Amino acid sequence: MNKTFSKRLSALALCAAMAFALAACGHDKPEPDPHEGMAYVNTGASWEWIYPAEGVAVSDFREEEFDLSGEIPEYTGSGYDTRLGIDVSFYQGDIDWEAVRDAGVEFAIIRCGYRGSESGAMVVDEKFEANIQGAIDAGLDVGVYFFSQSTGAIEAAEEANFVLDLIKDYEITMPVAFDWEPLADSRAENIDRDELTASAVVFCEMVKDAGYTPCVYLYRYIGYYEYDMERLGGYELWVGAAGGWPDFYYEHHLWQFSFTSRIDGIDADVDMNLQFIPRPADTEIEPPAETK
Repeated sequence: MNKTFSKRLSALALCAAMAFALAACGHDKPEPDPHEGMAYVNTGASWEWIYPAEGVAVSDFREEEFDLSGEIPEYTGSGYDTRLGIDVSFYQGDIDWEAVRDAGVEFAIIRCGYRGSESGAMVVDEKFEANIQGAIDAGLDVGVYFFSQSTGAIEAAEEANFVLDLIKDYEITMPVAFDWEPLADSRAENIDRDELTASAVVFCEMVKDAGYTPCVYLYRYIGYYEYDMERLGGYELWVGAAGGWPDFYYEHHLWQFSFTSRIDGIDADVDMNLQFIPRPADTEIEPPAETK
């Protein structure tokens, strides 16, 4: 065989082999991750992929840190101390607050009022005064919440003024919470994300300016799909998520873990809550300097 032809044939064979190898490598290239940058979360109804809000602190709770052997979830991690609390309204009827305290409850968040879902009128909860005074007299820490059906920032400002007037003569040591929830056939049923978020922000800013700790109460689904969480990142979140551990994706320190608990002093179902109080970070103490 002609040597020149042989060399050309070898070169062609080498090129063909390289092309085949490159093609094979292309087939081995991993498919792009369709959920890159997303988080898999429990919405309360199902598990779904979401894009996390930017710049919002993420919860550091882990399922293995909670012991469910008793009626009340017990936090066994090292990052927080916990306190047991309840939230109540006129639905719980007359409450024996000393019995509630003796049952181990340390704080109460009390509904001070609500806006009518049809009329839009603001109403004081009929048990507000009895509940807040009874809880304070029993030595509990007290916060309040307002059940909003706001349609925007102006109405939220009205609600904040309404609440601030109600609580001005009481010692409030727990958060003051904005509680908006979707109701069928409500005047606020079709509120959009911007209007809802603006309502919460205006309410919280007015509460903060008055010297109280502002808070937003929400269900997991509402947090993921109804609010613009990037605008709520600076406020305390109170998450209603019945279950064995607080699995809401974003940082929160108030967890409503049950809607149907029973305790001494209340002859009705009651919501139960845990408050998580961050423990101080451990600091390494330097040994004393040697003396001469």
